[in-house]
Amino acid sequence: MALIVHKYGGTSMGSTERIRNVAKRVAKWARAGHQMVVVPSAMSGETNRLLGLAKDLQPGSLDAAAMRELDAIAATGEQVSVGLLALALQAEGQPAVSYGGWQVPIKTDSVYTKARIESIDDERVRADLAAGKVVIITGFQGIDPEGNVTTLGRGGSDTSAVAVAAALKADECLIYTDVDGVYTTDPRVVPEAQRLSTISFEEMLELASQGSKVLQIRSVEFAGKYRVPLRVLSSFTPWDIAIDEEAKSGTLITFEEDEKMEKAVVSGIAFNRDEAKITVVGVPDKPGIAYQILGAVAEANIDVDVIVQNVSHDGRTDFSFTVHRNDYTRTMDLLKNTVQPATGALNLIGDAKICKVSIVGIGMKSHVGVASTMFKALSDDGINIQMITTSEIKTSVVIAEKYMELAVRALHRAFGLDAAEATA
Repeated sequence: MALIVHKYGGTSMGSTERIRNVAKRVAKWARAGHQMVVVPSAMSGETNRLLGLAKDLQPGSLDAAAMRELDAIAATGEQVSVGLLALALQAEGQPAVSYGGWQVPIKTDSVYTKARIESIDDERVRADLAAGKVVIITGFQGIDPEGNVTTLGRGGSDTSAVAVAAALKADECLIYTDVDGVYTTDPRVVPEAQRLSTISFEEMLELASQGSKVLQIRSVEFAGKYRVPLRVLSSFTPWDIAIDEEAKSGTLITFEEDEKMEKAVVSGIAFNRDEAKITVVGVPDKPGIAYQILGAVAEANIDVDVIVQNVSHDGRTDFSFTVHRNDYTRTMDLLKNTVQPATGALNLIGDAKICKVSIVGIGMKSHVGVASTMFKALSDDGINIQMITTSEIKTSVVIAEKYMELAVRALHRAFGLDAAEATA
């Protein structure tokens, strides 16, 4: 008997019929003798609907008090999901109980809409599992030290599921989505994209951080930190598929590197169109200037991605960085009103029509010429590179957004991924 965590996304929970299918699948695993914990997302589109209602009532910027209410509102979507799934399991004759994140409890800090999990009390859950119940826990949310409901940010249900699996020392965490695994890139952009049967944790972390939507990056970080066995698979396969077959489907995120992984120089292409580029022009080239710019941005709780500082001329330099597109206007206002006067910068230039495209692969550690292959493929299609950033197993470029799909297709061909084997 194993302790298994299932996570189901919003599409998998999108209707009462789909919830019945989830219940049948979970009940199948429970009847096979496994202890089952389920972490579902809100029904598809529900969180957007709830946040839309809040925005109608308070369309401007939100203070801390309003952010608290926003979390209380957004958390209700998952509360509905867990209750409905518990009812569906009970209708299948399978004892089940649902809990909100604050009932477990899943303890977080107090950063509303972006809270981080600090600890999980597993006593209540283990007692229910020992009693033969399926335990269903809301994803995406928890409770802060003052007893306020918090949410973990969009995609936070993945993080909740992996964190619960880590706390319970689960044998495996299965992430059920509307796709049947991790692909070499998004098949909607490149129809020739191949599904990977395995991918290393390092590669999955880089793909998630560079824009792949299959797994939320914090969930991958949790999996790596606590060595949680993780598998991505589809909830749209028949619910009565044999467990042995189901348990080997999809894509396994592995912590072991093997010879097959070394053969693939690049395992996947990720892209992210949700970015904007800002250049602070003509700042004094002196110690501390980067902190003056980025320190103010960090204090405003704005995440920065790619950073480039240009060569100094006449004691001044240009400083460029990217932020999430949702933070673009706020960042520009912050720089204009505080950073530019404080640093004596000559100008600010912003561009909200850029994207980031990345190649990722463990094989990049041991192969030369990977970056030059990337740059040649982009050059051959007339795509100009604005910024470059690298790590040991990743190279990312910032380009004009209009060239994104062309770039992804070109790189997918250049690295032979159109005919990739099923293993990374």
